[in-house]
Amino acid sequence: MAVSANRLELLQIADAVAREKVIDRQIVIAAMEDAIQKAARSRYGSETDVRAEINPKTGEIRLQRLLQVVETVDNPAVEVSLEIATDQNPAARVGDYIAEALPPMDFGRIAAQSAKQVIVQKVREAERDRQFDEYKDRIGEIVNGSVKRVEYGNVIVDLGRGEGIVRRDELIPRETFRYGDRIRSYVYDVRREQRGPQIFLSRTHPQFMAKLFAQEVPEIYDGIIEVKSVARDPGSRAKLAVISRDSSIDPVGACVGMRGSRVQAVVNELQGEKIDIIPWSGDPATFIVNALQPAEVAKVVLDEEAERIEVVVPDDQLSLAIGRRGQNVRLASQLTGWDIDILTEQEESERRQKEFQERSTLFNTALDADEVVGQLLASEGFASLEEIAFVEQEELASIEGFDEETAAELQQRARDYLDKLEAEHDEERKTLGVSDELKELPGMTTSMLVALGKDGIKTVEDFAGYVPDDLVGWAERNEGETKRHGGLLDKFGLTRGDAERMIMTARVKVGWITEEEAAAEVETETEETEA
Repeated sequence: MAVSANRLELLQIADAVAREKVIDRQIVIAAMEDAIQKAARSRYGSETDVRAEINPKTGEIRLQRLLQVVETVDNPAVEVSLEIATDQNPAARVGDYIAEALPPMDFGRIAAQSAKQVIVQKVREAERDRQFDEYKDRIGEIVNGSVKRVEYGNVIVDLGRGEGIVRRDELIPRETFRYGDRIRSYVYDVRREQRGPQIFLSRTHPQFMAKLFAQEVPEIYDGIIEVKSVARDPGSRAKLAVISRDSSIDPVGACVGMRGSRVQAVVNELQGEKIDIIPWSGDPATFIVNALQPAEVAKVVLDEEAERIEVVVPDDQLSLAIGRRGQNVRLASQLTGWDIDILTEQEESERRQKEFQERSTLFNTALDADEVVGQLLASEGFASLEEIAFVEQEELASIEGFDEETAAELQQRARDYLDKLEAEHDEERKTLGVSDELKELPGMTTSMLVALGKDGIKTVEDFAGYVPDDLVGWAERNEGETKRHGGLLDKFGLTRGDAERMIMTARVKVGWITEEEAAAEVETETEETEA
């Protein structure tokens, strides 16, 4: 009867541990089996392959040891002769394993302590796996918890079935938490580490605010209104772009709520963070104008290739558009994904006058023409000598004060000047030692070759080792600030796609890749750029 009671008690312990740790009962029983095996090895020898099995219904423990069938027995603890093995199992062959039952054993104090450590370790590992599996699927959700402790400004949060951490830099500035305080936070990462799964929480993540709105605004939760983008300066100000899939529902009004009740609930959670809710637009210019609210915008000029936009505002709106310490324009840039340059109407006027003067002077010098001619060409929108040289003659002749003869003469002078410039650049290219073969790459000009030669690129092989960023530059965004790094051929208006094609052609020429591989690479680069 005592044995039966022990068996029953074993299963009850397994059930209790499984419930308490919220893990599978079979995992606990498997841990017990491992513990019994370890204790049995300490009695029968560490090299003995002992297997323990607990019946999940009756709690009965069966102990066996595995022996390998061999011709000649060298180690009786792990081997058995073929003759003895065939007595137990006539089908036994050399190399097979047979199981031999072992008598029940009583655990001594040391063996029991060792078994307990094994069980605790196995259960802890199972609990960690359960926590990781549970919370890795909750990345992107808001969780509620209570403050367990605060360490060096980091807040450790009790989530009920796990423990998360809000690092000091993920807390809203000036907010403090004490033991026992309730806290809402956003799960942004879950990592499996040696000391268990680490659940990283944030209250400054942009999506934390988006998820709070989803909790307060039923239309967002139901998918009628979509939060397209969020930009935050935690604890100070934020911008939220929303769009409605139902034309009868105003997305901004729905997020604000009756007398501002919905947005106020989010503001209170975010320690008074001011929130601008703006309508999203598929047109970048319209979206950026909305994003710069409350400032008024007079004009916008987009450069889609460089993903930059110039915004012209009235002189009295400049400080409002930029915001305190650049906050408004920085948040608008984060929200839209565009680099935004803000100019006053006066600054834009001065810049246009300067550009006009520079172009007029260039045309007068290159074409050996009167000042009035240069000003006329600049005022008609001509920006370079190439445009004058290769535009339709009728377009030039249609300018007031010009005729066909004048247009033909201007085009001839422009071409002569460009030819002269081309010859000078070609001579400089040769002096720098840049090969003729490099000149044959599609889209390559002599002025580009001079720039490459000055940087030490003299052969097709040299050029093939470069990447598009080296030629057209790149931009990196850090904490909302975009830093632009120039490329070797920046000033030539080369697109990233053109640079990629030139480099791939060079790699084909030197035999690094095949034409098919080059075409696939260019296609991949184009898709990534469009995305």
